[in-house]
Amino acid sequence: MILPTNLKHIADAKEHASVISENENVMVCCGRMGPMCIPVYGVMEELQNEYKHVEFRDMAFDSPEAAVIRNLPEARSFMGLPFVIYYKNGKVVEAKSSIQSKEQVVEVLDRVF
Repeated sequence: MILPTNLKHIADAKEHASVISENENVMVCCGRMGPMCIPVYGVMEELQNEYKHVEFRDMAFDSPEAAVIRNLPEARSFMGLPFVIYYKNGKVVEAKSSIQSKEQVVEVLDRVF
């Protein structure tokens, strides 16, 4: 299951593990093509040229493989999509859920990366 975005996709748990281990800074938006998720993908697409030191990826929430994100302790209390996880050196440094503005995403990127 691949989302029709202009981001690089994470297809499965194995690829997720390699992306976060091979890149120092990673932002993953795990969601659907819904009204809360699409704006976040758009923000990421816009920022990927500006933040060259960050790997921007999406992952389909409804894929069984997305359990690697859905089951994170940091996401346990999340109620809305998308689940947005920020990794630094393979570790979760920030986790957000629901719709986010460009300003909110930039604040996290600048603070954690």
